[in-house]
Amino acid sequence: MFSRLRSDIQCILDRDPAARSRWEVLTLYPGLHAVVLHRFAHWFWTHGFKWVGRFISQFSRWFTGIEIHPGAIVGERVFFDHAMGVVVGETAEIGDGCTIYQGVTLGGTSLYKGTKRHPTLGRNVVVSAGAKVLGGFVVGDGAKIGSNAVVIKPVPAGATAVGIPARIIPSKAGESADVTQPAAAKFSAYGVTLEDDPLSQAMKGLIDHTASQEHQIAMLWQALETLSKQPGKKDCVPCDAAKDESFEAEKLTQLIGK
Repeated sequence: MFSRLRSDIQCILDRDPAARSRWEVLTLYPGLHAVVLHRFAHWFWTHGFKWVGRFISQFSRWFTGIEIHPGAIVGERVFFDHAMGVVVGETAEIGDGCTIYQGVTLGGTSLYKGTKRHPTLGRNVVVSAGAKVLGGFVVGDGAKIGSNAVVIKPVPAGATAVGIPARIIPSKAGESADVTQPAAAKFSAYGVTLEDDPLSQAMKGLIDHTASQEHQIAMLWQALETLSKQPGKKDCVPCDAAKDESFEAEKLTQLIGK
């Protein structure tokens, strides 16, 4: 038990630059308190003492602001960062090394008892502030859920889900949200960077394509102008032909933050 507690404290020190000491984490971090209390609640729940498990869960909810159903499965080194208003449903499973921020709901869309109603998070998943993950599907290892995203379908390992409803952005080779990986794999606080915004990626693609098209058109007009200047050739270049490029691709790219 104590070795697991030490591991939980160390994971917080690794992921939260505001944490100054183990004593501070042990005494002042409600995310740690919620995890420890949940382990007691889960033990009672799985050993047939359902009411006691629910009572501890409700006390933890009042004490920490984090509501974890005693039937939920929470792995090791799970960090509830700030985490006020987090709700974790009965059949939810949280894998080792996950980071969950404030206002997150791991909820269900089914009302049938005895079924898998809540999501399963793989190892080292980051669920950002305000995100809602709804349904009995799997969020793969190393995936990231963006702030305020509403996820209603599986997320592949290493991918990022952003938006309402969430859009899935495939993972990039060698990248992970895991803080426990080697130093080259940087932990992504709150899960999302500018490179993960699909609308920004689409706009950048359109800008690049438009700039390329204008360049090609300008080259065609310049070629026609050269041909028209040859002896015996009639000038066929319109006076309003855009022989110089004017599309401000670089400026537009800066505006969308890419």
